[in-house]
Amino acid sequence: MAEFTSAVYQNEFLPDGGTDVNAIVTIRCSGAGSAGRTGSGDAGEIIVVDTSGSMGVANMNAAKQAAMVALDHILDGTFFAVVAGNHKAYLAYPMVQTGAGMVRMDARTRAEARRQISFFRAEGGTAMGTWLNLCKALFASIGNLAQKHVILLTDGENHNETAQQLDQAIINCAGDFQVDARGVGVDWKVAEIRKIAQAMLGTVDIIGDPSQMGAVFAELMRNSMARGVANADLRVWIPQGAQVMFIRQVSPTVEDLTHRGTPVNQLTMSYPTGAWADEERDYHIAVRLAAKSVGQEQLAARVQLAVGAELLTQGLVKAKWSSDTNLTAQINPEVAHYTGQAELAQVIQEGLAAKAVGDEATATTKLGRAVQLATETGNVEATSKLRKVVDIADARTGTVRLKKAVDKADEMALDTASTKTTRIRG
Repeated sequence: MAEFTSAVYQNEFLPDGGTDVNAIVTIRCSGAGSAGRTGSGDAGEIIVVDTSGSMGVANMNAAKQAAMVALDHILDGTFFAVVAGNHKAYLAYPMVQTGAGMVRMDARTRAEARRQISFFRAEGGTAMGTWLNLCKALFASIGNLAQKHVILLTDGENHNETAQQLDQAIINCAGDFQVDARGVGVDWKVAEIRKIAQAMLGTVDIIGDPSQMGAVFAELMRNSMARGVANADLRVWIPQGAQVMFIRQVSPTVEDLTHRGTPVNQLTMSYPTGAWADEERDYHIAVRLAAKSVGQEQLAARVQLAVGAELLTQGLVKAKWSSDTNLTAQINPEVAHYTGQAELAQVIQEGLAAKAVGDEATATTKLGRAVQLATETGNVEATSKLRKVVDIADARTGTVRLKKAVDKADEMALDTASTKTTRIRG
């Protein structure tokens, strides 16, 4: 049985008349077990491979090998399917026309799936919305799946359907299954794939070299199989008259959950967090209270982690009004750290967007601020990736110059990594 624990980091002291309370809530899971093996229901995995013409021979061969590697890491007994996607979505395995569109993994079905993958060839266009909709139908054909996960690989832009069609597919599928999306090469749009991954509680990243595909797919599938908690929700209670300013996951990645809440009751909202392995995640909770006078105290929020109807841990966010400026002026280090990390993600994306349209002044300012924030928060990965896009004159002040020649893959790597955060140093 998985165990969850929580810890709250905040400065609970507010000045006379103060209203805004910020806290970082760390939630830890241990003993998660393996997907589909904990008694909560079966797990389902779908591997979606882009088979459009732009994949070419080299990428297609690497993708076929990667898909086969992913099959090797799916636990026996797990329901699975393989989809080939171009301007249409094709169920490559199992080869059925009606009924259940997924089968349980065993030695025979693994070998059969590998054989069907070996027949993939690159042809046609790209319509990712159709791929997502087929995945939803395949999961629905089994009906009793507690956990649903997709690995999606593409190499290009979504040319063969409108942006509205893709958006509608995302809306149709959001909340039904999780998607880890990967782009190979430099001809796909980070914003397009990020939109899919964020809506589907997954991750996005670039595979710069096709030879890395197998290792990436293996890691993604191992991680998915380690998520023995099929689904959990973050529940946030606030007092009457209070207002949630925002709810963000801030580690291991920045994800805004604010608008994903559904009401549990008049004072409690539930936010989806997806499946869990043995891991830690940090959440930034910001609540605006009705102002109170010195000496008063109030519970500002109750943050709980729920699996189904069972509440497994909770943290209390508090508020105390004080006239002591030594208390009220302190900024909690965890709150400060993750506020900087959230801004870092934002300014990297804004800076790269400005650079793409030729606005070098804005790009320089934003990416300079990114360098400053990455340095302050100790985000070594972000700093390393920023150095490939800008020349850093002074990291402390964020003084930078845009590099004249930048590899597109380096820009895309910076973009996809922008939401990855580093934990606060001890």
